[in-house]
Amino acid sequence: MTVGTKKGIIKDFAVDILFDIAAAILYAVSVNMFTAPNQIAPGGVTGLATILNYLLGVPIGITTFLINVPLVILGLIFLGKAFTLKTLKTVVFFSLFVDLLNPILQPYTRDHLLASLFGGILMGAALGLVFLRGSTTGGTDILGRLIQLPMPHVQIGKLIMLTDGLILLLSTIVYHNIETAMYGVIVIFLDGKVIDTILYGYDTGKQLMVISDSNEEIGRRVMGELERGATFFQARGAYSNEEKDVLMCIVKRNQFGKVKKIIKEIDPDAFVIVTEAGEVIGDGFKSIDKK
Repeated sequence: MTVGTKKGIIKDFAVDILFDIAAAILYAVSVNMFTAPNQIAPGGVTGLATILNYLLGVPIGITTFLINVPLVILGLIFLGKAFTLKTLKTVVFFSLFVDLLNPILQPYTRDHLLASLFGGILMGAALGLVFLRGSTTGGTDILGRLIQLPMPHVQIGKLIMLTDGLILLLSTIVYHNIETAMYGVIVIFLDGKVIDTILYGYDTGKQLMVISDSNEEIGRRVMGELERGATFFQARGAYSNEEKDVLMCIVKRNQFGKVKKIIKEIDPDAFVIVTEAGEVIGDGFKSIDKK
């Protein structure tokens, strides 16, 4: 291993540590100030630890760590050392900061809705920073990967949704209040949205597939007025057997209304398919160097 390679590894590790610390602080604020004091169990291992804290008085951080221990051991055996050790590092920081900051953070309990909103945003920001560095917080992520080994057809996203749903149901039973599950849904929803924003940025857009006899004019106006590129595909109608050009273009969300207006002005009878472009890389959007 060269000196340059060693320096690169040390630098990456240092950046990972900084991200873990920043994320752990945000996570601790979310749990100690907003979710746990308002009896909101935000799914996953943290949600389960929050419920156990309510029932038994055990610290949320150390409970989260203890729940993750068997999963981390299985991860070491079946998922590989590099991924699992990186996850263990993050789990340690998160568990440590949740309990260390608990005595000094003032719980906010005046408005459960505000608590769920801020709790979800901060939690999503914390997890987004972790995922950005290729790590995880263990729990259902490791469990999902382990289940996928013998059953690769199982989708991790659906497994996490099922787990979160069970935790929310359990919280309703434990807290004797259905509203706690409803606030939990808000936390989980915002959590996911913030994670997506951090990982994929704001460079999302709309993809349009336009079938029209006036596609050339539509394409010219899209390029001229919106400064967006357009591509033509040759297609043949299954019923009419006629060949036509299909125009494809990707625009930012705030340009979508203008594109619809252009199409309506040129050909109100155009057939338009609109889909979400979750992430767009290239000229006018995000540079691939920023990935």
